[in-house]
Amino acid sequence: MERMKAVTHDGPGGLAGVAVNETAVQHVGPGDVLIELKAAGLNHRDLFVAGARTPADAPLVLGADGAGLVAATGDGVTGTGLAVGDEVIINPTLDWDRASEVPEVPGILGGPTQGTFAQYVVVPARNVLPKPGHLDWAEAAALPLSAVTAYRALFTRGALAPGEHVLLPGIGGGVATIALAMAKAAGATVSVTSRSEEKLRRARELGADHTLRSDADWAAELVRPADLVVDSIGSATFAPALAALRPGGRFVTLGATTGADVTLSLRELFFRQISLLGTSMGSAEEFHAMLAFVAEHRLRPVVHRAFPLAEGAEALAELAGGSQFGKLVLTLG
Repeated sequence: MERMKAVTHDGPGGLAGVAVNETAVQHVGPGDVLIELKAAGLNHRDLFVAGARTPADAPLVLGADGAGLVAATGDGVTGTGLAVGDEVIINPTLDWDRASEVPEVPGILGGPTQGTFAQYVVVPARNVLPKPGHLDWAEAAALPLSAVTAYRALFTRGALAPGEHVLLPGIGGGVATIALAMAKAAGATVSVTSRSEEKLRRARELGADHTLRSDADWAAELVRPADLVVDSIGSATFAPALAALRPGGRFVTLGATTGADVTLSLRELFFRQISLLGTSMGSAEEFHAMLAFVAEHRLRPVVHRAFPLAEGAEALAELAGGSQFGKLVLTLG
């Protein structure tokens, strides 16, 4: 059986169980495609997956995002337009077709299925799409999960319209940085927050209209109240972001990196007629729409740093530190 190098988790939960190992290349079944990966993108989800595992769990190749070349196709793939040698990007969300039909728990590569931090990965052919031609391998690998999450949050759930004001707390992560680019491309005014002056400077370079310190009074300092908040931070930003919304505004929450528990006055919600919306990842329908939007506007995700596959554990440790602006990726070949 053919072998490959991969970043796997096997052993104690967390980063202590992460290492580069040799493992078997998966079998290419009917309807599947074997991808020779050129780059793979890191997400905080990879840290959550590693942290939830135990020594009793079978070894797992981590990683959800990736881009590469079609290396082989399984039975039934002919007629899909995929051919060996095609440059492709992977939709990491499994078995979620339509935006309106939300599954109880969306499936995703890299837990429980084998992931993309490897030389090869097997995925359903329906999850493989042409790589946007204006992106290099690292940019393409940085795109999938962050971009489809941002797209669904802004447009499907947030119903963003041109001329509206979007507030993005905690600029610097993959979702927030691509959401900034998408919102600007859609004709919105965008305000961002951060504890880091350097991250605020970078955000202004990317087109942010207004930048605020995390410890500022956002409601008082914003030029005008926000029509839409897209927040991935959680408890630390919930109250000030809610206060910064106009009456009738929309609050989309998609993460809880600082904690999931918040205090909410229902009176504030119904008197100010705030729409509180949850979202996570995105459907195949939205992934296709996101790629079309990215191609139309020539958007590029911000890649903070690329690591070779052999330094996968170090890349995850840097992600855990939270100092990056944009995405971290692993490169192969």
